[in-house]
Amino acid sequence: MKILVTGTDGYLGCLLAPALRADGHEVIGLDTGFYRNGWLYNGVPSTPFTLDKDMRDLTPDDLEGVDAVVAMAELSNDPTGDLVGPITFDINHRGSAHVAQTAKEAGVSRFVYMSSCSVYGVADGWVDETSPIDPQTAYAECKALTENDLHELADDHFHPTSLRNATAFGASPRQRFDIVLNNLCGLAWVEKNIAMTSDGTPWRPMVHALDIAKAIRTVLTADVDTVHDGVFNVGSNDNNYTVRQIAETVAAEFPDCALTFGPPGQDNRSYRVNFDKIHDELGFSCDWDLARGARQLHQVFELIDLDRETFYGRGHTRLKQIQHLLDTGQVDGSLFWKEPAV
Repeated sequence: MKILVTGTDGYLGCLLAPALRADGHEVIGLDTGFYRNGWLYNGVPSTPFTLDKDMRDLTPDDLEGVDAVVAMAELSNDPTGDLVGPITFDINHRGSAHVAQTAKEAGVSRFVYMSSCSVYGVADGWVDETSPIDPQTAYAECKALTENDLHELADDHFHPTSLRNATAFGASPRQRFDIVLNNLCGLAWVEKNIAMTSDGTPWRPMVHALDIAKAIRTVLTADVDTVHDGVFNVGSNDNNYTVRQIAETVAAEFPDCALTFGPPGQDNRSYRVNFDKIHDELGFSCDWDLARGARQLHQVFELIDLDRETFYGRGHTRLKQIQHLLDTGQVDGSLFWKEPAV
């Protein structure tokens, strides 16, 4: 199968592309290159040929002979969305919809979209794919809008699937330290102190980056009728944790780290997610739990002797890197690259 993956220079795409190649697929990448300076360690056997292109500029010619598209390239996380405001919708909603529409026009059969469990927002008890969604942020709202676009595009020849990923964690050469477990592990290593600003009672579903890659690989080879116009939560019922449990898991892996909690927080997002559907219908299961992920990160930190400058640097924090590109004038207000002065 010939597969185009958008976002191959990102935290997840960096891990997915070589896994797909190891499965025997031909892989082409597409990435605009915002985060290419954020390389933490040598951890993948190969990288694919990658088109240096914004996904908003994708054309049918870029998809010649492509059988499947995996759409991963979007602005990641809520703080980045707050920084750029309406541009979040231009990139994460209209940009992703453009990739899907272009793929359909080019005759691509399978389309796998990286959605998020954040579409559930605030929920009382457990949620599954049949539950109402309640996106609380621009990031989550764009996920919900794009899912709806894919539903409208689905037909006998175009088979989209939306994967609602739990909160990612784990090591990647294109490391991110702005997601909860990775951030707490970094603090435990460089500061030897985790001072939580809340009591840690909200629930979060968690999934390792390699398990997300495994889910994508599973969908790409599943019977097309099973995944056609489908929505699947990606994670494990056992990997629903309170924020307090996440912090305590990190403290257990880094025993010389002090851990304190604060009063109840203002962030009311809390949800526990049921992952039975992807297990029952696709035979998918997660290989990683939180403790193993924390141990993996600890081993990487020891290998590279992670320092404060790297941990706090813009290379591994999406908000800081986008702010830098804007402040230095390398991108315009719509986050398109500017031509260098001559």
